[in-house]
Amino acid sequence: MDKFIEKAAALTEALPFIQQFRGETVVVKLGGSIMENEDGYTQIMQDIAFMECVGLRPVVVHGGGKAISRAMKEARIAANFVQGLRVTDDQAIGVVEHVLNRQVNPHLVEIIQQYKGKARGIHGEDIIHVEKMTGVDPATNEPLDWGYVGKVRSVDTEPIFAYLKSDIVPVITPLGKGPDGHLYNINADDAATAIACALNARKLVFLTDVPGLLRDPEDKSTLISSLHLREIDELIARGVISGGMLPKISGMVGAVKSGIKKAHIIDAAMPHSLLLELFTSEGVGTEITE
Repeated sequence: MDKFIEKAAALTEALPFIQQFRGETVVVKLGGSIMENEDGYTQIMQDIAFMECVGLRPVVVHGGGKAISRAMKEARIAANFVQGLRVTDDQAIGVVEHVLNRQVNPHLVEIIQQYKGKARGIHGEDIIHVEKMTGVDPATNEPLDWGYVGKVRSVDTEPIFAYLKSDIVPVITPLGKGPDGHLYNINADDAATAIACALNARKLVFLTDVPGLLRDPEDKSTLISSLHLREIDELIARGVISGGMLPKISGMVGAVKSGIKKAHIIDAAMPHSLLLELFTSEGVGTEITE
């Protein structure tokens, strides 16, 4: 009997959150190592189907880094990185487009549909307008060139809203079109942030391979559950926010400053972490608020 009471308690705990978020847009970014674990991302797509069923309006933005790396290796295209970002030349952009638009995207859509959710893929280049990413090497003052890697300039939200109004989950690839008409690769975190801002989403959620922001990276008990914008600079200065976490936190800060009420980082490896973060009082990751 106790287990049934626990199930009922979980449902009643979720009720006020479902009521609060009904009709609200939540952008979920999926990528990294979780894309190598089919059970893991299948569970996440089940959570997405649940969210849509109870009245939220989820939007999925996904990457596919390791699948792209494998496909490039099979095509005998050498991986080249500049300051940690993949250089995408003419040959590589064709591989990136094929993996994201023709393999990963339809597979994620199919999983949501298997859970009786309605979902459709959107190729990023149909809605995202970019400019070529440029930079300067601080050591040599020489220009840096990442090839067909873009920085988001604008997002055409009309197709996304059309799907959301029809209770369809948009599943979007991080690709864009430049002013030259060429296809560009986009960092998936940046794409998700830009889309969330353009949609004026209620929440932006990054699913990662860590529990959230930890004061001590070696100690999961040091998870920081909630952060205000005013605390970010100090944590960066102290080195608590560094490495791969820095661009994610920067994206979250930009999203909150643009008007999104909360941005979250949660552990994709935890079963149903997305539902636990959104529909329980304690949550399971790190949230940033104004």
